[in-house]
Amino acid sequence: MKITAVIMAGGKGERFWPKSRESHPKQFLSLTDDGKTMIQKTVSRISPLVQTEDIFIVTNACYRHLVIEQLPDIPPENVLSEPCGRNTAPCIAFAAAVIKKKYGNAVMLVLPSDHLIKYENIYTQILCNAVVMATQGNNLVTIGITPSYPETGYGYINFGEQCGNAYKVERFVEKPDLKTAEKYLSSGKYLWNSGMFVWQVSAIEERFRKFMPEVYRGAEKIGQAFGTADFEKILETEYNKFPSESIDFGIMEKAENIYTIPASFGWDDVGNWLAVERINKTDDNKNYTEGDVITENCKHTTVCGGKRLVAAVGVEDIIIVDTDDALLVCSKNSTQDVKKIIARLKEKNRTELI
Repeated sequence: MKITAVIMAGGKGERFWPKSRESHPKQFLSLTDDGKTMIQKTVSRISPLVQTEDIFIVTNACYRHLVIEQLPDIPPENVLSEPCGRNTAPCIAFAAAVIKKKYGNAVMLVLPSDHLIKYENIYTQILCNAVVMATQGNNLVTIGITPSYPETGYGYINFGEQCGNAYKVERFVEKPDLKTAEKYLSSGKYLWNSGMFVWQVSAIEERFRKFMPEVYRGAEKIGQAFGTADFEKILETEYNKFPSESIDFGIMEKAENIYTIPASFGWDDVGNWLAVERINKTDDNKNYTEGDVITENCKHTTVCGGKRLVAAVGVEDIIIVDTDDALLVCSKNSTQDVKKIIARLKEKNRTELI
């Protein structure tokens, strides 16, 4: 059976402000020293499994030019442009309908565009195992990350009985408080929810038909129109009707025959500025610097400079990010709140900085 990949690339990356902007969000930035952008690395690492012509990128219409610029080998017709943001469930239904029109049934690897993987050979093997599980029946397979500490910023997957290389999913749980996360970790029965999925087109379409019928019907119309002169008109009409819903809430928390494969391949979801020091080399004082930067007596500090010199003296556990038009200074324990700056800027009509 043909293996396809659907890479979701419509996010705004607000917690990476001020480098990530609405016009050029995180997935199109390079955050590692190899110079590759996040979406380029995502496409590169699946190349052992998926042919380039079978990779589909779902992104907001305003990012289409960035996808084509950064991924010139992807066929332009495989860059699926959402006319508006509607979260991951409509995104996936859209891609499934197009793949069905193009290939009939196929396996879909559904992957975020802004994750990093350290051990790519292990990652490839895990995906291969997931493909096997997905083709053995009407199964939905998710990749769960074996937790290494009680993280409160991720959703969790509670798993049960083993079935080959996978485990039956008992339930998905929301982001826990610290005490609950510690219980999850000590139980050995919970995984971090990575947001990576593997299934057949027929399997996910059946779940959309059952649990999100309005999205199923709209996606069917879009898929049937793909490649015709009416496609853009039908896409805009139907997509605007869709609810904004995540695949977890809309499908995964309700469906049966869901399996998870535990994985430890050096995964990082690069969710905020704290990730930069995790994914890059730091100095002896655990500082990460980029650009024209001088540090003196600093510890556990991340400084990303721009065109001008940034000097940091005697600071600890601080993140400093300098761009042409904005400067961020943030304590490390407040990185999740960077997106609140976006809300404040909107209140003040400072749209040029968003």
